[in-house]
Amino acid sequence: MTKCKFLITALGLLASSITFQSCLDDDNDNIELRRPTAIVTVSPIDDGSFMMYLDKSTVLIPSNMNKSPYGNKEVRALVNYTEESPASYGADVRNVKVNWLDSIRTKMPVVITDAEDINQFANDPIEIVKDWVTVAEDGYLTLRIRTTWGPSHTPHYIDLVSGTNADDPYELVLRHDAKGDTGGRIGDGLIAFNLNKLPHHGIDMKIKLKWQSFTGPKSAELDIDMREFTHDPSINSDICKMPIK
Repeated sequence: MTKCKFLITALGLLASSITFQSCLDDDNDNIELRRPTAIVTVSPIDDGSFMMYLDKSTVLIPSNMNKSPYGNKEVRALVNYTEESPASYGADVRNVKVNWLDSIRTKMPVVITDAEDINQFANDPIEIVKDWVTVAEDGYLTLRIRTTWGPSHTPHYIDLVSGTNADDPYELVLRHDAKGDTGGRIGDGLIAFNLNKLPHHGIDMKIKLKWQSFTGPKSAELDIDMREFTHDPSINSDICKMPIK
């Protein structure tokens, strides 16, 4: 028997919501199945199937799913998978059985043309947690963020703004609008940003990220791997439906 469990991280982020749905078999409902195996980019293919980018050179092909639960949207996601026999497509392509797949709120950066336009974005404090899910890879910046969440469950808005420094297109500013929902409990959430449309030459880049923390302004430089290859539309897979909202 299969039962679906819904886990909602943090108290808000409804607009940038992170709703996890995990479908686990009762017989295998253990710690190894509960914990994510990896964070991936779920990339749809024209025929309706999909593949998952594990890193800049490794692709996972789901053997038990023939359609993406996210339609034609490319999103970052947490996945628990079991590796199966090696794929015949190449050393960097692996066949896997997907045990569960949970999407992460995935957005595009907001591009501004005047540095003064940054003032239209609220600047409520937020922390970036150093964690394995805080990673810059496959052209995506994925962040585990931490802030306070009030009892009203008001949606929080998280935006990544580019264009604040005309001399450096790789300087990005994270902005947080709590909509007045402050002073509550500390909670964490996940959010991802697609940086593949930033100008770049080659697969390796460095970005500078700036944000307002609870102790004042902070910044960090991160190496980011851009996607090295595109998917092969001839690769397909088999499947069962997994309804994920």
